[in-house]
Amino acid sequence: MLMISQTPERLLRVQQILPTAQRFHHLFANPSPNQTPIRQRSPLPPKSHRDYLFLEPSTYKDLLQLSAKSQSLILGKLVHSHMIRTSYRPGIFLYNNLLNMYWKCGNLVHALKLFDRMPVRDVVTWNSLMAGYSQMGCSEKALDVFRYARSSEVSLDRFSYAVALGVCGKAGDLKNGRVIHGLVVVSGLAQRAFLINSLIDMYSKCGMIDEVRMVFDRANELDEVSWNLLLSAYIRMGWPEVAMNILVWMHRSGVKLNSFSLGGILKACSGFGDSEEFRRMLHGCVLKVGLDLDLFVGSAMLDMYAKNGGLEEAIKAFECIPNPSVVVFNAMIAGFSRLGNEPCREVRVGALGLFSEMLRRRIRPSKFTIKSVLEACKLTNKIRCGKQIHAHVILNGLQEDEFIGSALITLYSNSCLIDDSLRCFHLTPKQDVFIWTSMITAYAHNEHFEGALHLFNEFLSLEIKPDQFMISSLMNACSDMGVMRSGQQIQGYSMKTGLDQFTVCGNSQIKMYTNMGNIKASVRTFQDIGCLDNFSWSAMISSYALHGHEREALILFQKMEECKVMPDQMTFVAVLTACKCGGLVDEGFRYYENMMTCYGLAPNMKHKLCIVDLLGRAGRLADAESFVLNSGFENDPVVWQTLLRACHFHGDMERSIGVGERLMMLDPFAATSYTQLYNLYLDVGKISLAMRTRGLMRERGVTKESAVSWIEIGASVHSFAVERNFYQDSNVVYQKLEQMLVNVKQRTMHSGLKILELEYQSNKWNESLMNSHDELLAVALGMSILPASVSIRVMKNQVVCRDCHTMLKLFSEGEKREIVLRDPIRFHHFNSGSCSCGDYW
Repeated sequence: MLMISQTPERLLRVQQILPTAQRFHHLFANPSPNQTPIRQRSPLPPKSHRDYLFLEPSTYKDLLQLSAKSQSLILGKLVHSHMIRTSYRPGIFLYNNLLNMYWKCGNLVHALKLFDRMPVRDVVTWNSLMAGYSQMGCSEKALDVFRYARSSEVSLDRFSYAVALGVCGKAGDLKNGRVIHGLVVVSGLAQRAFLINSLIDMYSKCGMIDEVRMVFDRANELDEVSWNLLLSAYIRMGWPEVAMNILVWMHRSGVKLNSFSLGGILKACSGFGDSEEFRRMLHGCVLKVGLDLDLFVGSAMLDMYAKNGGLEEAIKAFECIPNPSVVVFNAMIAGFSRLGNEPCREVRVGALGLFSEMLRRRIRPSKFTIKSVLEACKLTNKIRCGKQIHAHVILNGLQEDEFIGSALITLYSNSCLIDDSLRCFHLTPKQDVFIWTSMITAYAHNEHFEGALHLFNEFLSLEIKPDQFMISSLMNACSDMGVMRSGQQIQGYSMKTGLDQFTVCGNSQIKMYTNMGNIKASVRTFQDIGCLDNFSWSAMISSYALHGHEREALILFQKMEECKVMPDQMTFVAVLTACKCGGLVDEGFRYYENMMTCYGLAPNMKHKLCIVDLLGRAGRLADAESFVLNSGFENDPVVWQTLLRACHFHGDMERSIGVGERLMMLDPFAATSYTQLYNLYLDVGKISLAMRTRGLMRERGVTKESAVSWIEIGASVHSFAVERNFYQDSNVVYQKLEQMLVNVKQRTMHSGLKILELEYQSNKWNESLMNSHDELLAVALGMSILPASVSIRVMKNQVVCRDCHTMLKLFSEGEKREIVLRDPIRFHHFNSGSCSCGDYW
């Protein structure tokens, strides 16, 4: 029996030709003794004393065309071998069919051997070989064949030029494309619609829209394909408005709209934001021409609605499609996954229901289906459903697919299951850069920053070029970890590979240097970004605000408005942060109102936190409390924490205790709620209530997070925490700190600071430093090791206490060094005895 390759995409075609192929093989192998042969020759003595079956040329032609159509190389070779064994000498027509069969079956080696042995070649021969090279992706060799054909005695036809133009378009070879365009004009074929379409397609794929329009406008002969190619050219350029005008022009010119043109424009309008009128007009066109039941048009239409928030319209379009295919289901599932914000998570659950419906209909999901459903699970925090889909992936043997593996890594990462993400990562071949990017991003998202950097070093050993998103994730990891040296090395690598030209890398670099307290580097990065986007402006405004340059932040926002860049909610968070840090109450309320009235942006919790902090800094505590109660976030402990800081700063103990008690009820498992209320009770002399608060904390098993400060020196990070530190020679640190404290005490005779009242070189002094003043130890280490010209940069995981804040101001004045301290609230730049926070934090 004849063996035919039955890959899924060829199965239907093979089933159609199998009876003919089986019959041919049977006759070839076992000819009937009583059967009269169609044609017999005996130029050579027969081998094994067997008669051979001779076929008519038309039979050879039919079999070779069947072989080419089904891409069955075995059948094609069988026909060719029969010709050789019967010493049949095919003509040029059958030679061309053989050549066409070999390249369509992907066997270019046999096609070339056949081409070299052909006694005669015509234009079809050259066209077939050229098309074969193009099909295999060998554009340069295809053009070489075109040149050889021109130098031969064969006269090229329109198909020769069409194939050559197709090669140039596929390879984006504009230079050779223009040369061939000139040859088409010289040959006198430039006005034929067939070649006009090839020229339009070539220029469109090369991104030359002006040339596309020139060829179209100067053509004397156009057909429906010409109009559709013009429409596709504008869609490919990302100009849906112009494409819409072309569609109207087509209709007025009497060109029949088909599924190709309508499907293309519908896909273009999917990314066309403010186009409600256009969408309805297109929907009307689809209904009028009767293509609303077409699978391609229907899936494009529901995709258009789904991408622009039209959930109800997308559902109606989906219900109108009879027997939806996997492509239609994919478009609908992706639409459900994209729709809605946090308040309407139930909308995204519809994607899971559609996936279940697919399985019930026995429609095999594609890789895109699985990814979209996993995306819906991630956005709705349906980790249990995600695990069930993961089981479906394993049962279908798709766990090694990197496309699905990336989605699984992200799903588990968002649920803080980093070990599961790592297992999914190790199950993939890890050949593509995006799977590495997903895992590095997962590490950074879950604060496994060292793991992200270690994985990047492993990635570099594979000699695969990273992408801009990987570099961005690594910079974010360095930013959150506070390691400037590693961040600078990542920046240097991005410059070496040219990835620093991407805006996403520049934005991450601004954020990295902002979080490390290097405002000058942030400004240089902002100035070097070639294409600033909304995030670039917002990040730089936030950088100015956090580092005490409030006026510069507001000036930059004005420049942003002058450049017609539309601010978003993140931008106004940065602006309001600048106002609160600078105590600019009137400006803060003016920007808060403009955000809602001028830009139509609804304030979220971060904006309202800034207003509470702004009122608190100005001492308007009653207004701040009233604002919190009417903000819609009155049950959020973060808002009350902000108000508590303001009350404590201004000494309103009664209000502070009330806010502290409310805060402990709202967040009963946060250690800061108990410790703050405990200290407040002690300050007003309510010892019994303070002890009761301490007892409640102990009963509920709430433990206070250990304070940690760290400083980067060279390639090492040195940490100081309660009862332990990671610096070997701690005596050097204590001696340097003692020296600085003595200088402060002698110079200023400062009183009121507990640390100055302690006896040096005592165990009590060392214990007090480790328990409450770990940031002073980190500063002392930096002072003793780093050169005098280098600023001291220290990171801390808790809010700096007032004693340490005062001491750091005195240290900066006495040592004549800039000290930069980052705590969870803001940056403190200590210089010449003052701080950038204005003593309010």
